[in-house]
Amino acid sequence: MNISEIKELVTQFDQSSLTEFDLREGQFELYMNKNNTSRGAATAPQTMEAPAVQPVSAKPEIKPDEPVKEQSVVADTKQEIEGIEVKSPIVGVVYLQPSPDKPAYKKVGDQVAKGEIICIIEAMKLMNEITSEFDGEIVEILVENEEVVEFGQPLVKIQPK
Repeated sequence: MNISEIKELVTQFDQSSLTEFDLREGQFELYMNKNNTSRGAATAPQTMEAPAVQPVSAKPEIKPDEPVKEQSVVADTKQEIEGIEVKSPIVGVVYLQPSPDKPAYKKVGDQVAKGEIICIIEAMKLMNEITSEFDGEIVEILVENEEVVEFGQPLVKIQPK
């Protein structure tokens, strides 16, 4: 990686909403952080003073003129779809189709073979093909076309054969 590529990464990171960025290529490693603490300080043990213990009444205080509030439990209706997540290996813009006038590489329900292109991620003006590592069926697409994705972000779920 040359200095102009590093400068471009720093500029893009500075203008993005990302708070951390970690890149590793062979022996090269780049870590950027917009947080108030550094990566080393976040893992350092911190000592905190224990708060003073205050006595608590055994009976909750209920006033006769206040109505009793009922609590309702809302069940999560969204079911988790089974499958193996294909995650983004880089930060960039994901493209689910080869060009705006062409159909998507894969849709939910499509079969995918090992080595077949699922999507493309553009990073630093380079187009990186993201391929399937196994045979299966696309059960969920977790990103939108032209969405900015982060390193390790799930892109699609595949149910292996």
